[in-house]
Amino acid sequence: MAPIKTRPTGRAVARDDYPRVTLRLDLSESARLGRGKIALLEAIGREGSISAAARALGMSYRRAWLLVDSLNRTFREPAVETRPGRARAGAQVTVFGEKLVAAYRAIERRAERTEAPVLRTLAAALRRERVRRTRANRARR
Repeated sequence: MAPIKTRPTGRAVARDDYPRVTLRLDLSESARLGRGKIALLEAIGREGSISAAARALGMSYRRAWLLVDSLNRTFREPAVETRPGRARAGAQVTVFGEKLVAAYRAIERRAERTEAPVLRTLAAALRRERVRRTRANRARR
């Protein structure tokens, strides 16, 4: 069985799940929406805070905050609302943020479904990946 790695969305993916469609929406000259921001929105929804979401994704708090700020500045409505304070501090994905995630995932599914025959053809044409022999690999044997 192929080794498993994890996407930022937390979904397990087999190595042989390639080629695949990776989606990035260019909303304007300076605004983009891709799987990193979507994964961050999903993590904020699960974790209830930007810092916990950043930790779950292996991202710095500063990077996560900049991405959230970028999202909130891009659209007329905020995608994430923050609650300062000690007792009830945290962040929450807004209804608009949830619609944004749903729209992105719908486009992604549609693209994968539409292009599945082309992806299968490309997959059949790929060379098999070779396992690089390293000292660590040899020592395990």
